[in-house]
Amino acid sequence: MSKKILLNSKDIEIILHRLACQLIENHNDFSNTVLIGLQPRGAFFANRLVDLLQNVYHIKNLQLGLLDITFYRDDFRRRTEPLAATSTEINFLIEDKKVVIIDDVLYSGRSVRAALTAIQSFGRPKKIELLVFIDRRFSRHLPIQPDYRGRQVDAINEEKVLVTWKESHEIDSVYLQQK
Repeated sequence: MSKKILLNSKDIEIILHRLACQLIENHNDFSNTVLIGLQPRGAFFANRLVDLLQNVYHIKNLQLGLLDITFYRDDFRRRTEPLAATSTEINFLIEDKKVVIIDDVLYSGRSVRAALTAIQSFGRPKKIELLVFIDRRFSRHLPIQPDYRGRQVDAINEEKVLVTWKESHEIDSVYLQQK
């Protein structure tokens, strides 16, 4: 298996700042907006964005939740290996709020579909947007497109996009892995 680096830590930092600015542009003070990171990998990304928004751009009163979609996936019972669930940490209602779902890689769209189903347990949002770090453009199984994207990657089905965050892998990077 060979790996090709697509983004290094400096590239990732630039993209994080651009996405934070786009969110500020569209949500102003975030008084009617909540951010929801999809567990587990979207949580690292969401936490980094919240850190930037609060500490660099001085946005107050951000609400961040983490959503586990394990049991909402349509392939939940089709896998041979057992799925490991993580925790859902949403301590607020999303009724009539703008919700930004955050994930690291948009591939088939099935994780986002599961998140849309799971999020209904916390109220009926006014609007839902999708923010992804990597958009794998030619891999969609469902008609789902991001509102915000860090980088678009054209990868064929045999290739895998790997996002590593320093919080979990000690380095920020994005790789294209070929089988």
